[in-house]
Amino acid sequence: MKTKFPRMRLLTAAVTLTFLGGCLMGPNYVRPPAPATPAFKEAGDWKPAQPNDGVSRGNWWEIFGDAKLNALADQVNLSNENVRSAEARLRQAEALVEQSRSGLWPTLALSAGVTRSRSPIVVGASGNSPVPTNLYNLPLTASWAPDLWGSVRRTIEGNVANAQTSAANLANARLLAQSQVAINYFQLRVLDARKRLLDDSVAAYSKSMEVTRNRYNAGVAARVELVQAETQLKSTQAQSIDIGVQRAQVEHAMAILIGKPPAELSVAPEAVALAIPAIPAGMPSQLLERRPDIAAAERQMAASNAQIGVAQAAYFPSLTITATNGFRANSPPDWLTAPSRYWSLGATLAETIFDGGSRKAVSKQAQAAYDANVSTYRQTVLTAFQQVEDNLAALRILEQEALVQAEAVQAARQSTELTLNQYKAGTVNYLNVVIVQTAQLNNEATAVNLLGQRLVAAVTLVQALGGGWDATQLSSVK
Repeated sequence: MKTKFPRMRLLTAAVTLTFLGGCLMGPNYVRPPAPATPAFKEAGDWKPAQPNDGVSRGNWWEIFGDAKLNALADQVNLSNENVRSAEARLRQAEALVEQSRSGLWPTLALSAGVTRSRSPIVVGASGNSPVPTNLYNLPLTASWAPDLWGSVRRTIEGNVANAQTSAANLANARLLAQSQVAINYFQLRVLDARKRLLDDSVAAYSKSMEVTRNRYNAGVAARVELVQAETQLKSTQAQSIDIGVQRAQVEHAMAILIGKPPAELSVAPEAVALAIPAIPAGMPSQLLERRPDIAAAERQMAASNAQIGVAQAAYFPSLTITATNGFRANSPPDWLTAPSRYWSLGATLAETIFDGGSRKAVSKQAQAAYDANVSTYRQTVLTAFQQVEDNLAALRILEQEALVQAEAVQAARQSTELTLNQYKAGTVNYLNVVIVQTAQLNNEATAVNLLGQRLVAAVTLVQALGGGWDATQLSSVK
């Protein structure tokens, strides 16, 4: 049975072609295999405390148990400009997803217009001269390009992956800023500890100098011993003052990280108990889900894979369906009346016959971009393994070094005490005192620096493990 009306035949053909357009060009995305290892080499016999929840799934910096650090790290989300920039890029990517989804739907356009025109006079024609006429037009136009070959759907797929990449980049920017705040904070506290150590040494050297001055005044000590004592005292005072330069710079850097001018942040010196928390490394395979930079690289692969489908869909013809319904008349009273109504319905099938190899080149570009992103992803995974291994080794080795260094500090303190007693008894000269006191100060400073290195390694390990982030959070970005 034939369809009765021409527009019904056109509509039937369009619907049939639309139903045939369920295919998707290009390969469906499958995550390529990443480098894998069953366990971290440097973990060895190092066993953190059980259960393995040492790294908070949210505010990971709270494992260090420092209220001021918590307050500073909390400000990163609100004020860090890099984080704000990444958040804006995420909103931009999400808006692009919405824009690409609009390609699945028809567009409607309503317009109203009035045209006044006059026809030319034809020489030799009979009749009166043409007079100007008015044309009142009110069309409603619909246009739709069915996604026959999946180009729009692949574009949406790619844009969703790009938005998820932006979400992972935002998490990574936040993690980097929070980690740097923690590192700067611990550097600040280590500098405070070194300042206290130098100030305590200045006090001890002042007493030693007083003893030497009394011995010199009594004629027991030589002038050179008094000069040696004064030199040691003044040089240590200078070192104590120099700490202020480093401390100010670290404090200024911390202010920038939390989005404040340096003049608006002041962290008072404070003696705090700095301890190294137990940090579970977990399995290497977990890094694929716990590190936002790895997730960003993986999502970038998915986006580039979708572009292969978009490029392949360009080889096939495109269908555009248009429909218009409206009113047209020569006078306002007749404009919006039934006799002035008109409509049209049509479909256009277009195919590029020759493009000089443009589509082939675009397909090659898409495939090459995907291959490059695969390599970037695998390199990101390898770098993540290295960073975890580096900091596991640092924590393990520095812990051993710290234990030996603590014994060296105790021995240096005992050596200083014995040598001072010998000096007071007149059995050694002051140069021996200077030597042992300098050795004690150096060992004490080394112990403080080791604590700082261990704290930085702990923060960097948490960062290398992805902090409290998890790739399942990306599922909310659609």
